[in-house]
Amino acid sequence: MTGRLQALGRATLDGLQALGGAVLLLGRLLRGATVVLVRPRLLVEQVYAVGTLSLVIIAVSALFVGMVLGLQGYYTLVDFGADDSVGTLVALSLVRELGPVVTALLFAGRAGSSLTAEIGLMKATEQLSSMEMMAVDPERRILAPRFAAALVAVPLLAAVFSAVGVIGGYLVAVGMLGIDGGAFWSNMQSAVDVTPDILNGVIKSVAFGFVAGWIALYMGYTAEPTAQGVSRATTQGVVRTSLAVLGLDFLLTALMFD
Repeated sequence: MTGRLQALGRATLDGLQALGGAVLLLGRLLRGATVVLVRPRLLVEQVYAVGTLSLVIIAVSALFVGMVLGLQGYYTLVDFGADDSVGTLVALSLVRELGPVVTALLFAGRAGSSLTAEIGLMKATEQLSSMEMMAVDPERRILAPRFAAALVAVPLLAAVFSAVGVIGGYLVAVGMLGIDGGAFWSNMQSAVDVTPDILNGVIKSVAFGFVAGWIALYMGYTAEPTAQGVSRATTQGVVRTSLAVLGLDFLLTALMFD
């Protein structure tokens, strides 16, 4: 019994220590993010690395998600004589929920893991220590631009996801199932509002980008400087980011649509 309590206490203290370290790193990242104002090229390079290079998987996934939503929505709504509302179902599902969430999960798997592995390898090969010896702050020069890039890239990718997903739903609903195209777009236009729908989706995507970049960089920065340690940190980073995104999505949805 005593051993179990000791193990529980040790795990709790380790968790609190890790949380404290992550919060301290976040403060330094926010303070160092001003470097992108002085050297915007750093931000552009990282947005290209984590955002532009993720466009293919985002667009392809969005197309198929939109097509599935159109198909499932039609078979559900046709029983109630509301098959013309498929466009509304597809648009609201993507803008409010699936666009930001699925984008963040894909970002964690593709770009987040890349960030963790990159920072972990730089630490393992002592590149970060070499920068410190040359009086260059690695957190400001390496980590902060990548954090800012995640904050910028995820909302843009979520917008692309939602747009391509709507196109996928249109192709299925109109081209395959024979729903009137005018009804598809007009119902969508009348149902989707800027403030409760689009703006809330943007807020979610910004929050998810914040969390995804923070966790990915923290896991890489604190990884053990070994091949096994970097591999473990990369896997844990993706898992923790996914869980954090899903949990945060529930909280934001409860607050936004209360």
